[in-house]
Amino acid sequence: MSSHLTPLHEAVARLDSLWSDAGETEDFTRAQLVEANDALGAMRRLIDALHVEIAAGIARESRPELGPESLAKQQGFRGAAQLIATTSGTSAGDATRLVKVGEATAPRRDLLGERLPAKYPAIQKAIAAGGLHTTAAALIIALLDRARLTSDISRIDEAERLLVDKAGSLSLDDVRKLIARAEAWLDPDGVAPRDAEARARRSLTMFERDGALHLNAVFDIESAAPIRAAITGWVSSAFGARKDAVDPDAPDADHRSVAMLQADALSSICAHTLGCDNRAPALAGATVVVRVNLEDLMAGTGSGTVDGADRPISIAAVRRMAASGGVIPCVLDSAGEILDWGREKRLFTKAQRMALAERDGGCAMCGLPPEMTKAHHIAWWQRDAGPTDLSNGVLLCESCHHRIHDNGWEIRIDGAGAASRVWFIPPPYVDPARTPRLGGLARYTLAA
Repeated sequence: MSSHLTPLHEAVARLDSLWSDAGETEDFTRAQLVEANDALGAMRRLIDALHVEIAAGIARESRPELGPESLAKQQGFRGAAQLIATTSGTSAGDATRLVKVGEATAPRRDLLGERLPAKYPAIQKAIAAGGLHTTAAALIIALLDRARLTSDISRIDEAERLLVDKAGSLSLDDVRKLIARAEAWLDPDGVAPRDAEARARRSLTMFERDGALHLNAVFDIESAAPIRAAITGWVSSAFGARKDAVDPDAPDADHRSVAMLQADALSSICAHTLGCDNRAPALAGATVVVRVNLEDLMAGTGSGTVDGADRPISIAAVRRMAASGGVIPCVLDSAGEILDWGREKRLFTKAQRMALAERDGGCAMCGLPPEMTKAHHIAWWQRDAGPTDLSNGVLLCESCHHRIHDNGWEIRIDGAGAASRVWFIPPPYVDPARTPRLGGLARYTLAA
């Protein structure tokens, strides 16, 4: 057996053992289902890793300078990506991704033919070990390639290491959030031009068809922040009312979907604006929070972030938003209110919630925005005599709060202040080693 294929054979052996023990999938225990899913995930990553190497080889043998001797042309295809897409049944986009990742992680040679390391060795190592999916690798490589135009090589190398370390434990959607923040970290001067481009693309079109009004909208982050906050706050209020309903199964009970609620939110807010009588619609305390480092604010450099938005915004946009009504500027590392109350108060204050939102970014477990969360005591107020302090608080949505308490998860806060981190510790039946899982905004922050 080739050592190159050993990890793949081990993953196949795990699956073979599971099916040998259980027979049919429907007879799998919950533990076996989880183990099978893990093994299949490992197999997929390892197969893609092998495919990446083969794609790099096909691309190398199909380079344009070979002319009629190109492997792809000899096989009847325009190029390497078309050959791979057609013969493996993937899309042209997937094949192109395999080629790009393969070329970025394959060993290179200098002009004298001496062997050189891969362009991105940390990514290559993570892919080969099955710890990083090639789609996530492609996103990281695309970012690092862009950053080469504006950042020095040491910064690129550090970003590669940090991104690989974080991305291996994230879903693809979360990797995209990480990439958005990493781009601002790598190229802070590029945030303002990207803001301007996004603002220039903003649009809202309306047309009537089949008895309904259709809206198509695209907003930049700055313009979208109050829209998102108002609609999300309205929907949160509606969900709260639904939860408090006496009989949720009554004929007139509220069974609207989230999409319906969002449409009704927009209609209600606009109707309120047209006939404003100084009574604001219920928005569950919706506000727009813009965060910025004090040094960046003073120097006019760097970037800031907006609750609920993945991509950072420029300092100019931060200043404009901070001057608007309904927007709370949160300047970090400056003097503020007392944030720890011990046993003097049971409920977390608004200032404490803002500090928790700065650390957690919303639900610390699933990432829902802050207005859809509540501040919870980790050590319970009454049962455990837990204090109302930041080190004992965490933002959780209703679903994650119940999931944690009902299924034996634990929460740990490490550090203090801006350096604190939230960790979720699974119960033994989920992970016998009880390996902590990072939560909150730290998942998407590029820091050593």
